[in-house]
Amino acid sequence: MRKTIKDLLISTLVSIGMALSIFALACVVFDIAYKGNFSLENYQLTKMVIGSVIVGLGFGIPTVVYNNDSIPMPIRVIIHMGIGCVIYTIVAYAVGWFGGAATIGQGLIIAAIQLIVAFVIWFCFMNYYRKEAKKLNDKIQAMKQ
Repeated sequence: MRKTIKDLLISTLVSIGMALSIFALACVVFDIAYKGNFSLENYQLTKMVIGSVIVGLGFGIPTVVYNNDSIPMPIRVIIHMGIGCVIYTIVAYAVGWFGGAATIGQGLIIAAIQLIVAFVIWFCFMNYYRKEAKKLNDKIQAMKQ
């Protein structure tokens, strides 16, 4: 139980850090694109930072599902990514990352980009942990010989 709480805390902090880092990079891109005239009003920046933290929580907390080996991996991925993407979409509309001004086509493109970014990040983490597991398995096999 203690390990699960520790893993949950670490994955939550990592995901919040990643969400805030991606948000900061997006702010820099928009600031450059608007040639230094990018401005936010009515606590919009504060709302977006809080939204980024919520998105981090939305992707970090569901990682606890990976500790349950009785659930098949594809279902664990769907649970984790489904919760994270739904929370991201709700937050994105709430804080104005994309809103009512977007056409259906633009909304679909935004959703596709959201899914691609989420799955690329997930794939990178999954690949890292697979390599770590292989190293451990190789050490165990070497110790048996």
